[in-house]
Amino acid sequence: MTIACLHTAESNIAVYEAAAKTLGLPAGTLRHHVRADLLRAAEEAGHLTAEIAGETAALLRHLAEDADAVVLNCSTLGPAATEAAAGAAAPIIRADAALADEAVKDGSKVVVLCTVETTIAPTTALFDAAARATGVEIEVRLVPGAWAHFRAGNLSAYLAAVADAVKATHDEGPATIAFAQASMTDAMHLLAEGYPKPMSGPTTALAAARAKIAAG
Repeated sequence: MTIACLHTAESNIAVYEAAAKTLGLPAGTLRHHVRADLLRAAEEAGHLTAEIAGETAALLRHLAEDADAVVLNCSTLGPAATEAAAGAAAPIIRADAALADEAVKDGSKVVVLCTVETTIAPTTALFDAAARATGVEIEVRLVPGAWAHFRAGNLSAYLAAVADAVKATHDEGPATIAFAQASMTDAMHLLAEGYPKPMSGPTTALAAARAKIAAG
């Protein structure tokens, strides 16, 4: 079994490998491809343009030619997965879509934390669509200043900002908290035992990919 993963940050490779280990996937199952330039282009444009989406979709279809499934691990580029799925040689999993489907299942209010402004619109649309069947309340929040830390290479400050946002959200009242981006995952390790762990995309996405492969 081979799962190709398209990332826009090198640091997410380790996050996905940890998720694969948690799921018991054999070593070497994941093949990682990093295209940070695609996210940078979307940030510079202020949104996912048709051109960037088309380039991303073409790349996803190319990766599908030599894999049993492909995971797109970027919420900003997420809509390109739908475009790529038509005619692809293997299933293409949009990581944040798999996360959204899981997050709304128990009927609780869902607060989605994100750190990149270009993620807000596609993430909101995605979670709103997933919530229609259950009537769950969705709120998408940007963690202020976090992405500047990430871009500066200060991962510890980035994760600390995310963890602080989780604590603040938890203290407001009961809610399911979801991380819109895989890069936020390790902020869980900064939370005290009393805090419920937020939902994150890597494990959910890989589980969805495995299920698609098993279903043939």
